[in-house]
Amino acid sequence: MSTEERIVRNLFTVPIKNMILLIIGLRGEAHGYEILKEIEKISSGIWKPSHGNLYTMLNKMVEEGLVEPKEEYQGKRRRVKYRLTEKGWKWLQEANELALKSLYIAIEYHEQIRKRLQERGYRREFEKEAIEEYLNILDGIIQILETKRRQLRKMLEEKEVKGTGS
Repeated sequence: MSTEERIVRNLFTVPIKNMILLIIGLRGEAHGYEILKEIEKISSGIWKPSHGNLYTMLNKMVEEGLVEPKEEYQGKRRRVKYRLTEKGWKWLQEANELALKSLYIAIEYHEQIRKRLQERGYRREFEKEAIEEYLNILDGIIQILETKRRQLRKMLEEKEVKGTGS
């Protein structure tokens, strides 16, 4: 199985693994309690993995070479912080690129099903506050995508200039 196939499978069958890598990557390093709290925040408090499940996953990720543990002591209290290895950063890079592609497809599906629902008479009335919140979310997504588009266009222009021998 290729790396891409493995990542795609894991994106859908083990999303917590990617969530943990993302949390550790954004923080630089994190211990289990910080990871649990961040997952709880991401899920709006609806879901939090058990300590046993989290540490089983972290131990497996150490065995796979994706994260490395670092023991710290505060007095007699032992804490383990985790940081990404080079392999973990590469995994996260590929997963991030695939997630962006998946997001685009999900948005297309969302729009298609919204149109079908409207055709069937399923309409949802939104309160003004809900519409404003939705617009804020969309504006944020658009800003991120426009920034990325500018970066990619600049990269493309730089490659074209180098390719012409100029």
